[in-house]
Amino acid sequence: MGGPMRTGIMIDELGVGFDAMTAQAREAAKLGYGTLWLAQRGGWDALTALPALNAAAPGLELGTCVVPTYSRHPITMAGQALTVQAATGVPVHLGVGLSHRFIVEQQFGYSYDRPIRHLREYLQALDPLLRGEKADFHGESLTAAAGLDTPGAKRPAVLIGSVSPQSTRLAGEFADGVITTWAGPRATGEFVVPALGTASRIVSGQLICVTSEVDEARRWVDETYGGVANIPAYRSSLDRDGHERVSDSAIVGDEETVRRQVKSLEDAGATELLVMPFGSPEEQARTRELLAG
Repeated sequence: MGGPMRTGIMIDELGVGFDAMTAQAREAAKLGYGTLWLAQRGGWDALTALPALNAAAPGLELGTCVVPTYSRHPITMAGQALTVQAATGVPVHLGVGLSHRFIVEQQFGYSYDRPIRHLREYLQALDPLLRGEKADFHGESLTAAAGLDTPGAKRPAVLIGSVSPQSTRLAGEFADGVITTWAGPRATGEFVVPALGTASRIVSGQLICVTSEVDEARRWVDETYGGVANIPAYRSSLDRDGHERVSDSAIVGDEETVRRQVKSLEDAGATELLVMPFGSPEEQARTRELLAG
């Protein structure tokens, strides 16, 4: 894949006010992280919030992980992403994804029929818009026939939140790479890398806790995210690494253990580490400090 693995960090936005979010951004800048990432999890709007993080930590790159495609037409998504890039003047990494059937159908009330067809058509419509060209796409699931007048805006990178074979292959064809979650070294090296091809980016999102209380940390992961194992796409990803529980996929332990596990991801082909710290405030601080830069 070439070059050392880059490191970015997730800004915790769940139940957190903007002052706390911008404080996290400033700390990340001081520690030497290269990219600030925001999730789209039913609270703050990730793309809208990115300029506030940029104001707190100028110069750091910005990313979303990930914005659901179903809730934003490609013209709307492209307009937002280009606006953020132009307003901040830094590289923007637009992470988008399908979300899940229960969210799309039960929360949005949209059809989740043939999601891979939807994603393929979405990316085909999105690409010309981000490159400053007019979209003239008429597919089975969507139409995009417009251009955007955004002088001076540079194309954001497009990354697909991906855990399935079909969406990973689409990312290799129509995007710059993927953002993975719950995928360890085996899943990364034996599945993601071959599906993408060697030229694509693999942003490896990992729950990480530097701690001496390993059992307690893993118990927290299962209590908080245990339901992930019941989502078919995530279940498949866990199975590829031989993980029975969600907590088995977390990187937990002392500094040496965490460094070793992160190195195994790099050796498997991950090009970027997306650090998602968890644990007590002290444990999270140890985690952020260990993996900075």
